[in-house]
Amino acid sequence: MDSFDWKNLIDPLFYIHFDINGIKLGIYIVLFIVFAETGLFAGFFLPGDSLLFLAGIYNRELIENIFFLKSDFVNVFLLSTLVGIAGVIGNIVGYWFGAKSGYYLYNKEDSFWFKKKYLIQSKDFFERHGGRAIIFARFLPIFRTFAPIVAGIVTMEKKKFMFFNIVSSFLWSFTLIFSGHYLYGFLLEQYQIDLKEHIEVIVIGLVFVTLSPVLLKLTKKIPSSED
Repeated sequence: MDSFDWKNLIDPLFYIHFDINGIKLGIYIVLFIVFAETGLFAGFFLPGDSLLFLAGIYNRELIENIFFLKSDFVNVFLLSTLVGIAGVIGNIVGYWFGAKSGYYLYNKEDSFWFKKKYLIQSKDFFERHGGRAIIFARFLPIFRTFAPIVAGIVTMEKKKFMFFNIVSSFLWSFTLIFSGHYLYGFLLEQYQIDLKEHIEVIVIGLVFVTLSPVLLKLTKKIPSSED
């Protein structure tokens, strides 16, 4: 592994190509990142959406360290399934944390790892959309991290939470990984456009698209206490 740079933390390829002494650990890092982003409130800054899209493009490099079958579809399916399971487990941990100690967060001081405003925004988002917020939040950075915690705080029914948890996690993983994999193949075959040569554009584009709803919300005028 090359010398560490703090900017690597927001670079999806850093995780995909991660290795120690020539041993490729990308698949394990990707699964941990998915778990951390959805199960640990400190994971809100991690590159979830762009990581999964690029995981689809670099599917073979990731999956061959565990297994690799002749069927391209099966390999992508298995990678998406593993990521989906990691997301489900992450949300379960987030829900448990919220149920056990969520209220403590409202009195916790802000730090680099924790911003109370994100928790409050996620709670408002959750109250407006109910159980569907778990699905919506899965595709929204920051909300994705805090939604299961808020679900635990408001003691959402466990069966209902698990239903939306499973649906959202697999919908998220399959949509992004399959899109990345097959869009890469289509553009390369039909137009000779290699997406691997435009990674920065892809990452910036995905960040812009996924953060747009969050940025729009943040730019709305907050009503004054006199209203």
